[in-house]
Amino acid sequence: MAGTMHAVLTDLIQLLVLERIEDNIFRGESRDIGSAQVFGGQVLGQALSAAHRTVEGRVAHSLHAYFLRRGDMEAPIIYEVDRARDGGSFSMRRVVAIQHGRPIFNLAASFQTLEEGLEHQAEMPDVKGPDGLQDVTDMAADKLAMIPEKMRRFLTDKRPFEFRPLQSINFSRPEKLPPVKQVWIRAVDRLPDDLALHQALLAYVSDYELLGTSVLPHALVFGRGRIQMASLDHVLWFHRACRVDEWLLYSFDSPNASGARGFARGQFFKRDGTLVASTAQEGLVRVLDENRGKTKSSDPRLQV
Repeated sequence: MAGTMHAVLTDLIQLLVLERIEDNIFRGESRDIGSAQVFGGQVLGQALSAAHRTVEGRVAHSLHAYFLRRGDMEAPIIYEVDRARDGGSFSMRRVVAIQHGRPIFNLAASFQTLEEGLEHQAEMPDVKGPDGLQDVTDMAADKLAMIPEKMRRFLTDKRPFEFRPLQSINFSRPEKLPPVKQVWIRAVDRLPDDLALHQALLAYVSDYELLGTSVLPHALVFGRGRIQMASLDHVLWFHRACRVDEWLLYSFDSPNASGARGFARGQFFKRDGTLVASTAQEGLVRVLDENRGKTKSSDPRLQV
């Protein structure tokens, strides 16, 4: 199947299939997708993949991660897995991602033997389906001309996922909007029936769009203007099995921004309304003084 799969998706899968160096040590490479450093979703997906390689007969149900340092796209990333616990039903793994002798990322992931239990879930937002919506890479040429080059590349480069947003954002003249948005996502080609792979890919794509929700009420767009944004932590809960090569609605909201940090939450729904995963993230959101390149603040002691 890999031989006929879309090239960018095949490349992403190869990134997630890490090289095993020792029983609990793996090595991964990086790809430049137009971000200032290694894309956080890539490290999330690779770290979860490394943890999965040390677990048998159980599936991931949650991960909690911290981004410690910028990742260097030119250097390999070493993933060290600590087999913290294997209990009767649950297994816990701790993963440290290392570059140049220093940790850049920590992850704790929990795995569970499948079992039945109580069932309830939140309702999916009542929004239009993906059919007929425009992919984010199909923006009109006249709009692209007004977008900074780095942002233009991020929006238009071929990706392993389709993104069909429900709400359009004016990148050249952003407006103040409610901190809520939805986007339909789907891998660009059919994938193998491997739940661990689908979970790693869901972790990868869960880092797209999320933190940007926290700046919508402030008429700001990442990649345009003097704004500094970086993920600080990331949490993902897998509620039910899903396939990322079928349409999923990623629904976001941001209940808070304060202290130069933005907080955002997300939920993944199947087209039939089934809630399959939830996520949350806090990140640095720093607005810089356009004249001096310093953080805007009424208290000069807080400027950096």
